Amino acid sequence: MLLRRANGRPSILGQFELPGGKLGYSEQPEDALRRYLYDDAGLHIKNAHLFDAVTYIDRDHNNLQYLVLIYNVSLAVTSRDIRLSKNYDKYQWSTSAKTKRSGVTDLTQLLLGIIQQEELTDDIRYLTDDDKNTTPDIVTIFTDGGSRGNPGPSAAGYVIIGADQNVVDQGGEYLGITNNNVAEYEAVRLGLEKALARGIRQINFKLDSMLVVNQMKGLYRVKNRELWPIHERIRILMKNFEKVTFSHVQREFNQLADGMVNKTLDQHLETTSRLVNPVT
Repeated sequence: MLLRRANGRPSILGQFELPGGKLGYSEQPEDALRRYLYDDAGLHIKNAHLFDAVTYIDRDHNNLQYLVLIYNVSLAVTSRDIRLSKNYDKYQWSTSAKTKRSGVTDLTQLLLGIIQQEELTDDIRYLTDDDKNTTPDIVTIFTDGGSRGNPGPSAAGYVIIGADQNVVDQGGEYLGITNNNVAEYEAVRLGLEKALARGIRQINFKLDSMLVVNQMKGLYRVKNRELWPIHERIRILMKNFEKVTFSHVQREFNQLADGMVNKTLDQHLETTSRLVNPVT
């Protein structure tokens, strides 16, 4: 559900945003969520589950960095009629895939995966005409890693999408017994190696692991020693490219890479089963 601002600073006035707001002093996040949904839309929550955590740099507020907690909620049966507060003058229901950039606040675009934080700062590296003439278009690489058991049998998958939105390459790799975080990192490594072999110079990685995204951006420290070697391996590989960026997407938008992970795991387990139990 998106609400349109009826007041506020010029950058958000008249634009749609997700319901929510800032925590009050000593207030718990879920209590704040319930308060905002009721005060601004007249809605009561039945259940709320933490979905993700995202950092956001506010350009209009001295580049202050916020930590945003995102919840999936189900509404109580009694919540039928939406009653907007003076802060909003309109509401609409929409899916993430159908929500466009126009008329939506920067923060909401970030939370829905429409844009990434780099597009909201002044640190973007814009290509010159010479760059465009000498380097291929930026490709998108979706990656995913999975572990059945965590730790357990694990695999990494990648799908490379060209500027024309066609699949350039895809594949997976069985990793043996490891955990989800290692598998997510190995998927990035695999995507970099395939891109390097194809002569690709500029990459935008999209994955659903917030941990890997924020660690590769330098927002989180890599505290787990088990991840140090693969993190360093990726840093070394990145030096072979002109530009590599990372952005977080919701799991529902990473189905191609997720499919490669499951396909790779299924093929390995099927092969192992045949070797253990040969057909006679």
